[in-house]
Amino acid sequence: MSTPGKRLREAWAERPIMIPGAFNALAAKIAERLGFAAVYLSGGALSAGWAGLPDIGLVTLTEFVDEAGVIARATRLPLLCDADTGFGAPVNVARAVPLFEAAGVAGIHLEDQMLPKRCGHLAGKTLVDPATMVSKIRAAVASRHDPDFVVVARTDARAVEGLEAAADRAQRYLDAGADMIFPEALESLDEFARFAQLVPAPLIANMTEFGKSPLLDFDVLAGLGYRAVLYPLTPFRAAMRAAADTLAVLRDQGSQRGRLDRMLTRAELYDLIDYDAWNERDRRWLGADPAESD
Repeated sequence: MSTPGKRLREAWAERPIMIPGAFNALAAKIAERLGFAAVYLSGGALSAGWAGLPDIGLVTLTEFVDEAGVIARATRLPLLCDADTGFGAPVNVARAVPLFEAAGVAGIHLEDQMLPKRCGHLAGKTLVDPATMVSKIRAAVASRHDPDFVVVARTDARAVEGLEAAADRAQRYLDAGADMIFPEALESLDEFARFAQLVPAPLIANMTEFGKSPLLDFDVLAGLGYRAVLYPLTPFRAAMRAAADTLAVLRDQGSQRGRLDRMLTRAELYDLIDYDAWNERDRRWLGADPAESD
């Protein structure tokens, strides 16, 4: 049986992959249509886009899992999900992992920050001691039902303790059973290269915009040995800018006519959500075209 975790592992084993952020189910469907190998649910996108909150650990486990399940059901692509600091102690991590699995998620990443956590590219982060993070990784690995469910360890140590300390933490996390390492907020091409040399394991690079990391080309990161590259907020930021610009035009000009060429058409939307197939089901079950009764 090909589980979501197995599909994610097979994807990055075959070749390095781009993983764009899917801030809702429709974004995931678009990513699938465009041929991406996996999608990602960012805690930052969920906090801001779904709840209108900052990414400081306010969104709860069940809120994460519910939204992840909606996205996972909308696409055949494996979904990697942000799980913040694991929602508490190791016992909380042990409860979280089976819930994410049951929702159809392929894997999660856990970070070694203390609460209240911060966006990985902001100042003011504090870290748990390595032993605490190791215990969370062990809890995650022990509580998964599918051995292919992916447990990614994210370390925010570069900004707090330096690159060498981040690499030391990463090795301890691998020894605890992490499948992949996510070094957050590296600050140069040389740092990405050095980290890959220090930690010869499956690695994820984060190419979030407006942060501490330079926006390096995918092929460059793949050449350094990174198996996956995240673009966690790229579609979300583009969509929110488009929404803001369109609302400003509507307010100022009294019509949206001048923005139609920048919108998804009705036909394109219906194609993405498979509207005709749902109508066909109604025809079979009801014996009539539901549109005729409107």
